Amino acid sequence: MAEEIRREWFDKDYYGVLGVPKNASAADIKKAYRKLAQQFHPDANAGNKDAEERFKEISSAYDVVGDQDKRKQYDRAREMGAAGFGAGQAGRGGAGGYPGGGFGGYQQVDVDLGDLLGGMFGGARRGGSRAQPRRGADLETDVRVSFDEAMSGTTATVKLHGRAPCSACKGSGAAPGTSPVACTQCGGAGQVAVNQGLFQMAQTCPRCRGTGRMVEHPCPKCHGEGSERRTRTLQVKIPAGVRGGARIKLVRRGEPGPAGAVAGDLYVRVHVAPHHVFGRKGDNLTVELPVSYAEAALGGQVQVPTLNGPVTLKVPAGTPSGKTFRVKGKGVPTKGGHGDILATVVVDVPHKLSREEKKLLQQLQEAQKESPRAKLGVE
Repeated sequence: MAEEIRREWFDKDYYGVLGVPKNASAADIKKAYRKLAQQFHPDANAGNKDAEERFKEISSAYDVVGDQDKRKQYDRAREMGAAGFGAGQAGRGGAGGYPGGGFGGYQQVDVDLGDLLGGMFGGARRGGSRAQPRRGADLETDVRVSFDEAMSGTTATVKLHGRAPCSACKGSGAAPGTSPVACTQCGGAGQVAVNQGLFQMAQTCPRCRGTGRMVEHPCPKCHGEGSERRTRTLQVKIPAGVRGGARIKLVRRGEPGPAGAVAGDLYVRVHVAPHHVFGRKGDNLTVELPVSYAEAALGGQVQVPTLNGPVTLKVPAGTPSGKTFRVKGKGVPTKGGHGDILATVVVDVPHKLSREEKKLLQQLQEAQKESPRAKLGVE
């Protein structure tokens, strides 16, 4: 039984389209796709047909090599094509002579093409299974929150300018009160079979462009496209303890796909404003804690600020400047509780002294019997 494979897989170097090597990791492929998608996105290249075609080419490439299963099938199809499969050489002697060029030779070997291709493609498209229209592109936007909002969690508003589901037909492309119907040419499969000698090659249906559906009564607002250009306002839940630079994924809130296809995802990158008191180190908050010379030398109880009001910290006598104390459970909110506060002591040296303060300090200086620099071997 003949198996259907995609003709364009033999012709298109999807790795080259994305500018990555064949052995690129999934993360590198995704990174390259996002960079190119942003560069050639229609919203950033209004009226540029070349950029629009390039964007479509990039999206098609990522749809294949960005999917683990499709990528394996694509790689094996390309290897098979390079060996002579699908090159119009099939049929000499019924099977192939592998040495030197696939089916171009004359040494007869027994090859069960049903097992070979069925194993590769899992019976792809067998029995008219429906092709899935290409999903919409992923989008990325930014949101800025205050430090306090990042610590407590909040709901932020983002606005997206660009393509959005049509407000009249809700993305179906059909006029309100009507529905799309199955494509009469492909029967809803989204692909048609073209005989290529030994193989049947699956091609995108030219009538429905791979969607498997037809709109008999197009929506008057979007003219059957299922989308329109407008401004969308979305609410994004910012979790408590979010880090600056974190990306929050909103499933199916990206750019809408062709009518009938699912939308892409929206990634919201969070920017957190700095705080005038606290810093952050992982799940811990950091703070510089000024203490007087007397408090550092004699010890005492000092107040440490937290997100929920000050707490008391005992500073032992003889605490040096730079000593860090840990205040448990008063740091960044986490799923399992809270981090800590790391309070670093800074001995505060006054810039101005009263006459009495100067006199007392001079007496203290005279009373000291050892220079603080004695350990250095100097006075």
